[in-house]
Amino acid sequence: MPADSSPSPVSAVPRRLRLITALAAGGLVAVMTVVAVLLKSSTTGVVAFHTADQVAMVGLGLAMGAGVLMVGRSRVDADADGIRVRNVVMNHDVPWSAVRSVRFDRHSPWATLLLTNDDELAVSAVQAADGERALLAVRGLRALLADHQARHAVPREDLLYPRE
Repeated sequence: MPADSSPSPVSAVPRRLRLITALAAGGLVAVMTVVAVLLKSSTTGVVAFHTADQVAMVGLGLAMGAGVLMVGRSRVDADADGIRVRNVVMNHDVPWSAVRSVRFDRHSPWATLLLTNDDELAVSAVQAADGERALLAVRGLRALLADHQARHAVPREDLLYPRE
């Protein structure tokens, strides 16, 4: 790789998880709609069901489906400046200077970033279930980190002034 070019930017989403959550959300909405249709204006002797209850059941199905879809909204975008991680609820914008390593252990469900303050940040967009796509994303993230570290190498004092 030429010295003046940096690695390509990386973007990744959990493909398999998104498919599963979309199917689950669609199934949930369908089941709640069927329940709403079958819940005609009737009474159980204790509770009376009306049209408003049917509409509420469909609305509840849509709300639960949206909640299920939130699980699959993870995303990671990285370039020479840093890495942006969007997990289920939280968003993180991390500069490469705060990242020590990109980890993707053999039996881990997703990649993690080991930060310089010894914290770990889950990158749930890079899922082991995605196979080769996940490996390509991790290789891209590691290349961007290595490029940053090479461009911003800080000499360690113990190498400059060895202890005797």
